[in-house]
Amino acid sequence: MSEFANLEELYSIIEKTARLVDVTASRDKVWPILNAYEDVVGQSVISFRASTGSSADDLDARFTMLPKGFDPYARALEHGLTPKTDHAVGSLLKEVHANTPITSCGVDFGVAGGFTKTWSFPSAENLIKVSDLVELPSIPAAVGANLDFFKKWGIDEMVSTVGIDYSKRTMNLYFGGGVGDRVPAEVFEEKGVRAILGELGLSEPSEELLRFCERSFVIYVTLNWDSPAINRFTYSVMTPEPLGLPISFAPTFERLIKEAPYDTTGRNYVYGIASTPKGEYHKIASYYQWQKRVEKLLRSDS
Repeated sequence: MSEFANLEELYSIIEKTARLVDVTASRDKVWPILNAYEDVVGQSVISFRASTGSSADDLDARFTMLPKGFDPYARALEHGLTPKTDHAVGSLLKEVHANTPITSCGVDFGVAGGFTKTWSFPSAENLIKVSDLVELPSIPAAVGANLDFFKKWGIDEMVSTVGIDYSKRTMNLYFGGGVGDRVPAEVFEEKGVRAILGELGLSEPSEELLRFCERSFVIYVTLNWDSPAINRFTYSVMTPEPLGLPISFAPTFERLIKEAPYDTTGRNYVYGIASTPKGEYHKIASYYQWQKRVEKLLRSDS
């Protein structure tokens, strides 16, 4: 493995990182996942994401940039990390990989709760069109229901990530970050932010969110199979100095930044603020193992 000697060392890092954000890692949940993905984790990008709000009781660990052709969901099923399902969530990943220009993928798990998500990434030079996703048999109807919204804001041809959450039966579409495919500036301006969140029936933006959006570069939405609505709209910033962002930090986030049990020198953080019908919550991702090519999909000119 490129930056840690063995899985025991990685597990130790997971435990220590979890404690910083007031989470207790479960050996019974984490070790089966480490063993299942042992052959690919050494070359992956490894990050940890903490949240406020209802997700604050777990720390997400992510292995991304897994090789083209690898099926992280099939591996999870093979190792009993998640139950097999007849729901469309169980067939979507294969359809995405077979019909869109995916070049790498990833897996996500809670260090307390276990396996949750897969991630699929096209190349930065060849992003995905929403119109192509709409044709997939297992795609939530909500994607098609919001196609005009995506077109209206000029983002319908720049899907840079497809996330599938098997535990919650939701999916994420990330927009922007490709070569020459930047989200239009008006999406991040106060007038645009208010218009978008109002149109989607989400909470009125806080002043903190409006200031944050001035630094944002990527957006993503959360949808499900049970409603035509966009459930969450998230603005994201990548920065090597998150404490310089114009926001108030949760104590757990400050500890993650200042006391991480691994070297973060020269590493970027990704910070997000999500808008929901009930309000906003914050997320931060810290990278333990990094690859420079990730920056092609997490690019900011700011």
